Amino acid sequence: MFTWQVAGHGPLRVLDERLGRALATGHLPAGPAEFCADLGNTAVALPVLCVVMVWAGWQGWRGRSQEAPNEGARVRWWLPPLAAGLTLAVVPALVVPLKRWLARPGPPEMAGGAPDGFYPSGHGATAAVGYGVAALLVLRGVRRRRAGRSAVPPFAPAVVAVVALIDVAVGLGLVRRGYHWPLDVLGSWCLAAVLLAVWCAVCDRWAGAGAGRASRP
Repeated sequence: MFTWQVAGHGPLRVLDERLGRALATGHLPAGPAEFCADLGNTAVALPVLCVVMVWAGWQGWRGRSQEAPNEGARVRWWLPPLAAGLTLAVVPALVVPLKRWLARPGPPEMAGGAPDGFYPSGHGATAAVGYGVAALLVLRGVRRRRAGRSAVPPFAPAVVAVVALIDVAVGLGLVRRGYHWPLDVLGSWCLAAVLLAVWCAVCDRWAGAGAGRASRP
């Protein structure tokens, strides 16, 4: 729906630009907003994800010998971290063509910069996918270690809340600093939700015995 409104200059796009101008000239502090917007940089999100990928790979490699005999299935312990890295790599491959196709002009604050190509937000998608898949890797790794005791770690809601807060902070920072319209950020979140769902489906289907056991109560 968001993409259709942006492409067709629908009424939601008009409201979106009004809201964007109001937030950009609002009272949110510019310094913290810039910091939050920077959390969507690949230079920030990628190292965080890489650290979690190494940890998840190590946990999977350590537990592979205990999982395979119990389930009788080959454990692809390397698949979740590898798929996580590929998921983040897919973001620019999807965002850049969409930006060129829709060619949405940016906020007034971006005058003198790129003339168009602001929907969806690359920073918003990078943050949502990078931190989101990192959180999923952590929950998956902890769930594997706790197999047989609890399918879902007790701190899972806190992890989800932290990632959600980071994404909201990045989105507000991007709009407050005039880098994007609100719909640009919402569109990037929708794209991220699809990519995270694909990651979960791939890992649940092909990661092997560890995934199957962890998913059972």
